[in-house]
Amino acid sequence: MAIGLSEEHEALRESVTGWAGRFITSQVVRAESDERPPFWSGLADQGLLGLHLPEDVGGSGYGLLEAAVAVEALAEKIAPGPYVPTVLASAAIHASDEKSDLLAGLADGTKTGALALDAALTASGDGTVSGVAEQVLGAAQADILVLPVGESWIVIDASAATITPIPALDLTRGVARVELSGVEGRTLDGLTRETVHHLAAVLLGADAIGVASWCVTAAADYAKVREQFGRPIGQFQGIKHKISRMLVVLEQARATVWDATRATGSERDYAAAIAGVVAPDAAVQCAKDAIQTFGGIGYTFEHDAHLYFRRALTIRALLGSSADWKELVAGQSLAGVSREMRLDLPADAEPLRERIRAELAEIVAIEGIEQKRALAASGFVMPHLPRPWGRNASPLEQVLIQQEIKAAGLKMPQMIIGAWVVPSIAVYGTEEQQQRFLPRTLSGELIWCQLFSEPGAGSDLANVQMKAERVEGGWRLNGQKIWTSVAHVAEWGILIARTSSEGSKHDGITYFIVDMKTDGVTVRPLTEMTGENLFNEVFFDDVFVPDELVVGEVNQGWKVARNTLSNERVSLSSGAGGTGASVPDLVGLAGRLGRELTPVERQEFASVVCEGHSINALSLRVTLKQLAGTEPGADASVRKLLSTSHAQHVSECAVNLLGPAAVTAADWKLGDAGYWNRAILATRAMTIYGGTTEVQLNIIGERMLGLPRDPEPGK
Repeated sequence: MAIGLSEEHEALRESVTGWAGRFITSQVVRAESDERPPFWSGLADQGLLGLHLPEDVGGSGYGLLEAAVAVEALAEKIAPGPYVPTVLASAAIHASDEKSDLLAGLADGTKTGALALDAALTASGDGTVSGVAEQVLGAAQADILVLPVGESWIVIDASAATITPIPALDLTRGVARVELSGVEGRTLDGLTRETVHHLAAVLLGADAIGVASWCVTAAADYAKVREQFGRPIGQFQGIKHKISRMLVVLEQARATVWDATRATGSERDYAAAIAGVVAPDAAVQCAKDAIQTFGGIGYTFEHDAHLYFRRALTIRALLGSSADWKELVAGQSLAGVSREMRLDLPADAEPLRERIRAELAEIVAIEGIEQKRALAASGFVMPHLPRPWGRNASPLEQVLIQQEIKAAGLKMPQMIIGAWVVPSIAVYGTEEQQQRFLPRTLSGELIWCQLFSEPGAGSDLANVQMKAERVEGGWRLNGQKIWTSVAHVAEWGILIARTSSEGSKHDGITYFIVDMKTDGVTVRPLTEMTGENLFNEVFFDDVFVPDELVVGEVNQGWKVARNTLSNERVSLSSGAGGTGASVPDLVGLAGRLGRELTPVERQEFASVVCEGHSINALSLRVTLKQLAGTEPGADASVRKLLSTSHAQHVSECAVNLLGPAAVTAADWKLGDAGYWNRAILATRAMTIYGGTTEVQLNIIGERMLGLPRDPEPGK
């Protein structure tokens, strides 16, 4: 889990982390000194001061992302001294049209730099500059200063300024007051305030990520071994959920800063503003929660937690409040600026793309249900599955298929629950089951329901109690299922029932296919809070299921069910959560209101935009990891958790914007107010079905962070 995704980035991170572990010790971190830290020459020797600079000035010829990888890794060690100020100053100079002699010294470590994001400086008629820049990070150790003068930027020799150190909140990096009186500076032509803010959001954002990363890891490690009330504190849900949410905000921050390193053009400032909202607040929140997890020891001066908290608060203060960044996000989003998560594919993908395009061109010429059948028969509907039901498609081929189907304007079959059914039957079903059910399911001609949940087995699905008793030629089912979507119209259902009480609760479960027209099946619709009927409760009274409709082995149905619940193809998410309550919908509503949003509304609006953007960035990171053949890891788990609540936040923001009009009935036919009122009711289900938010937090804590599992009942 790091800001970089490639093998090269991982190698860079490991190298920096290993080096820092040897040279940035606790004694070095806590040493009070106005001099450069003892490891400074080592930074230069490792090439870490010039990762982002061209080779002709002594740099490594990489880019901003590589610099961010190093900044994150060093921040995890709370590296003291002027590293980040120097990298920020050199990045700003490099972004200007003036790249000459200034960069070589910053790249080889003979010079240090600092940059002021804000200053009260004015230029006189003779071209000299006077005024004050307050609270400049690293200025007391700097040889070169980059300063704003109106809308322009200048670079000066630090010896020409009066620099007064200020007692700093961050005990590892100093700040100083910079005074200029008739100083001549070199103008950095081509450098804009927007560019500098983008660089600061990325580099200080990466600094914040490193802080948050240490906090998450240290808190999780402590929670595994610290015992209270006879067990590790990480086993208590209050602590487990706290640390899991720390990981969530950390990965959100990583995704937004990572994306800001990639953005160009008009999207650059938009992505940077979102990183400016998310990353500093993530560091502060993680530091606070880490101290809370450590308890009394975390509040002591001897513990390192306060050093990270101080660093996080300082980063946020220097970058500016999240409210200011949110105002930028709101302004740009309402003006129509957005960011599409584009996937750069390798050049050698084009021959494969052409073959896919040619196949699809033949299918485009077919009409009606035959077109859906052709898509299914060609393996395009679920291409990640093995042939003949899919195409054994690699992650790259899956992405190309998705892109080309969209470009061709093809409408895919609507499988609904069938999309969960197909993978399990394709893997565990008999050949007869596959031939009987898969072709018509893939073409969207069969409607399925999932008969898993029971009144006493929702999130704890392995607690199913429905009985399936062995009879001649098959099984007799008795019991009740609930929350079964579309059961009132489904032709077939997948069902798990208990066929044995021996072993653990995951044993003795068998996976069945059920004909919903069978005698003894009673479907009773449940009216949801929207007034609609999507869910149902289903009763089974001596329902006979023949042996040929058992999927997989008897008593091994949990394995099949896990396949149903976890199967996921490679795809790019829009962050909408499949509800129609998305950020573009919200932007459209704001444009139809006929008024300006209030400052409070703009802040809430920006928060939702930032969340949606982070989900999309996480989705792209997941896809890129899959394309590289690596496990998505925390990105996928965090994306899933955030996606369940995002549509709720979108609809809540929309209803708040509607004001008194939100008294309108929850009916999408009644205009904006009815549409969004229906959405705010309907989306409440999203954090419940498929595993509640609380269960998802348990999964993140236990699987991603290694926190102790909850004790089994009675133990």
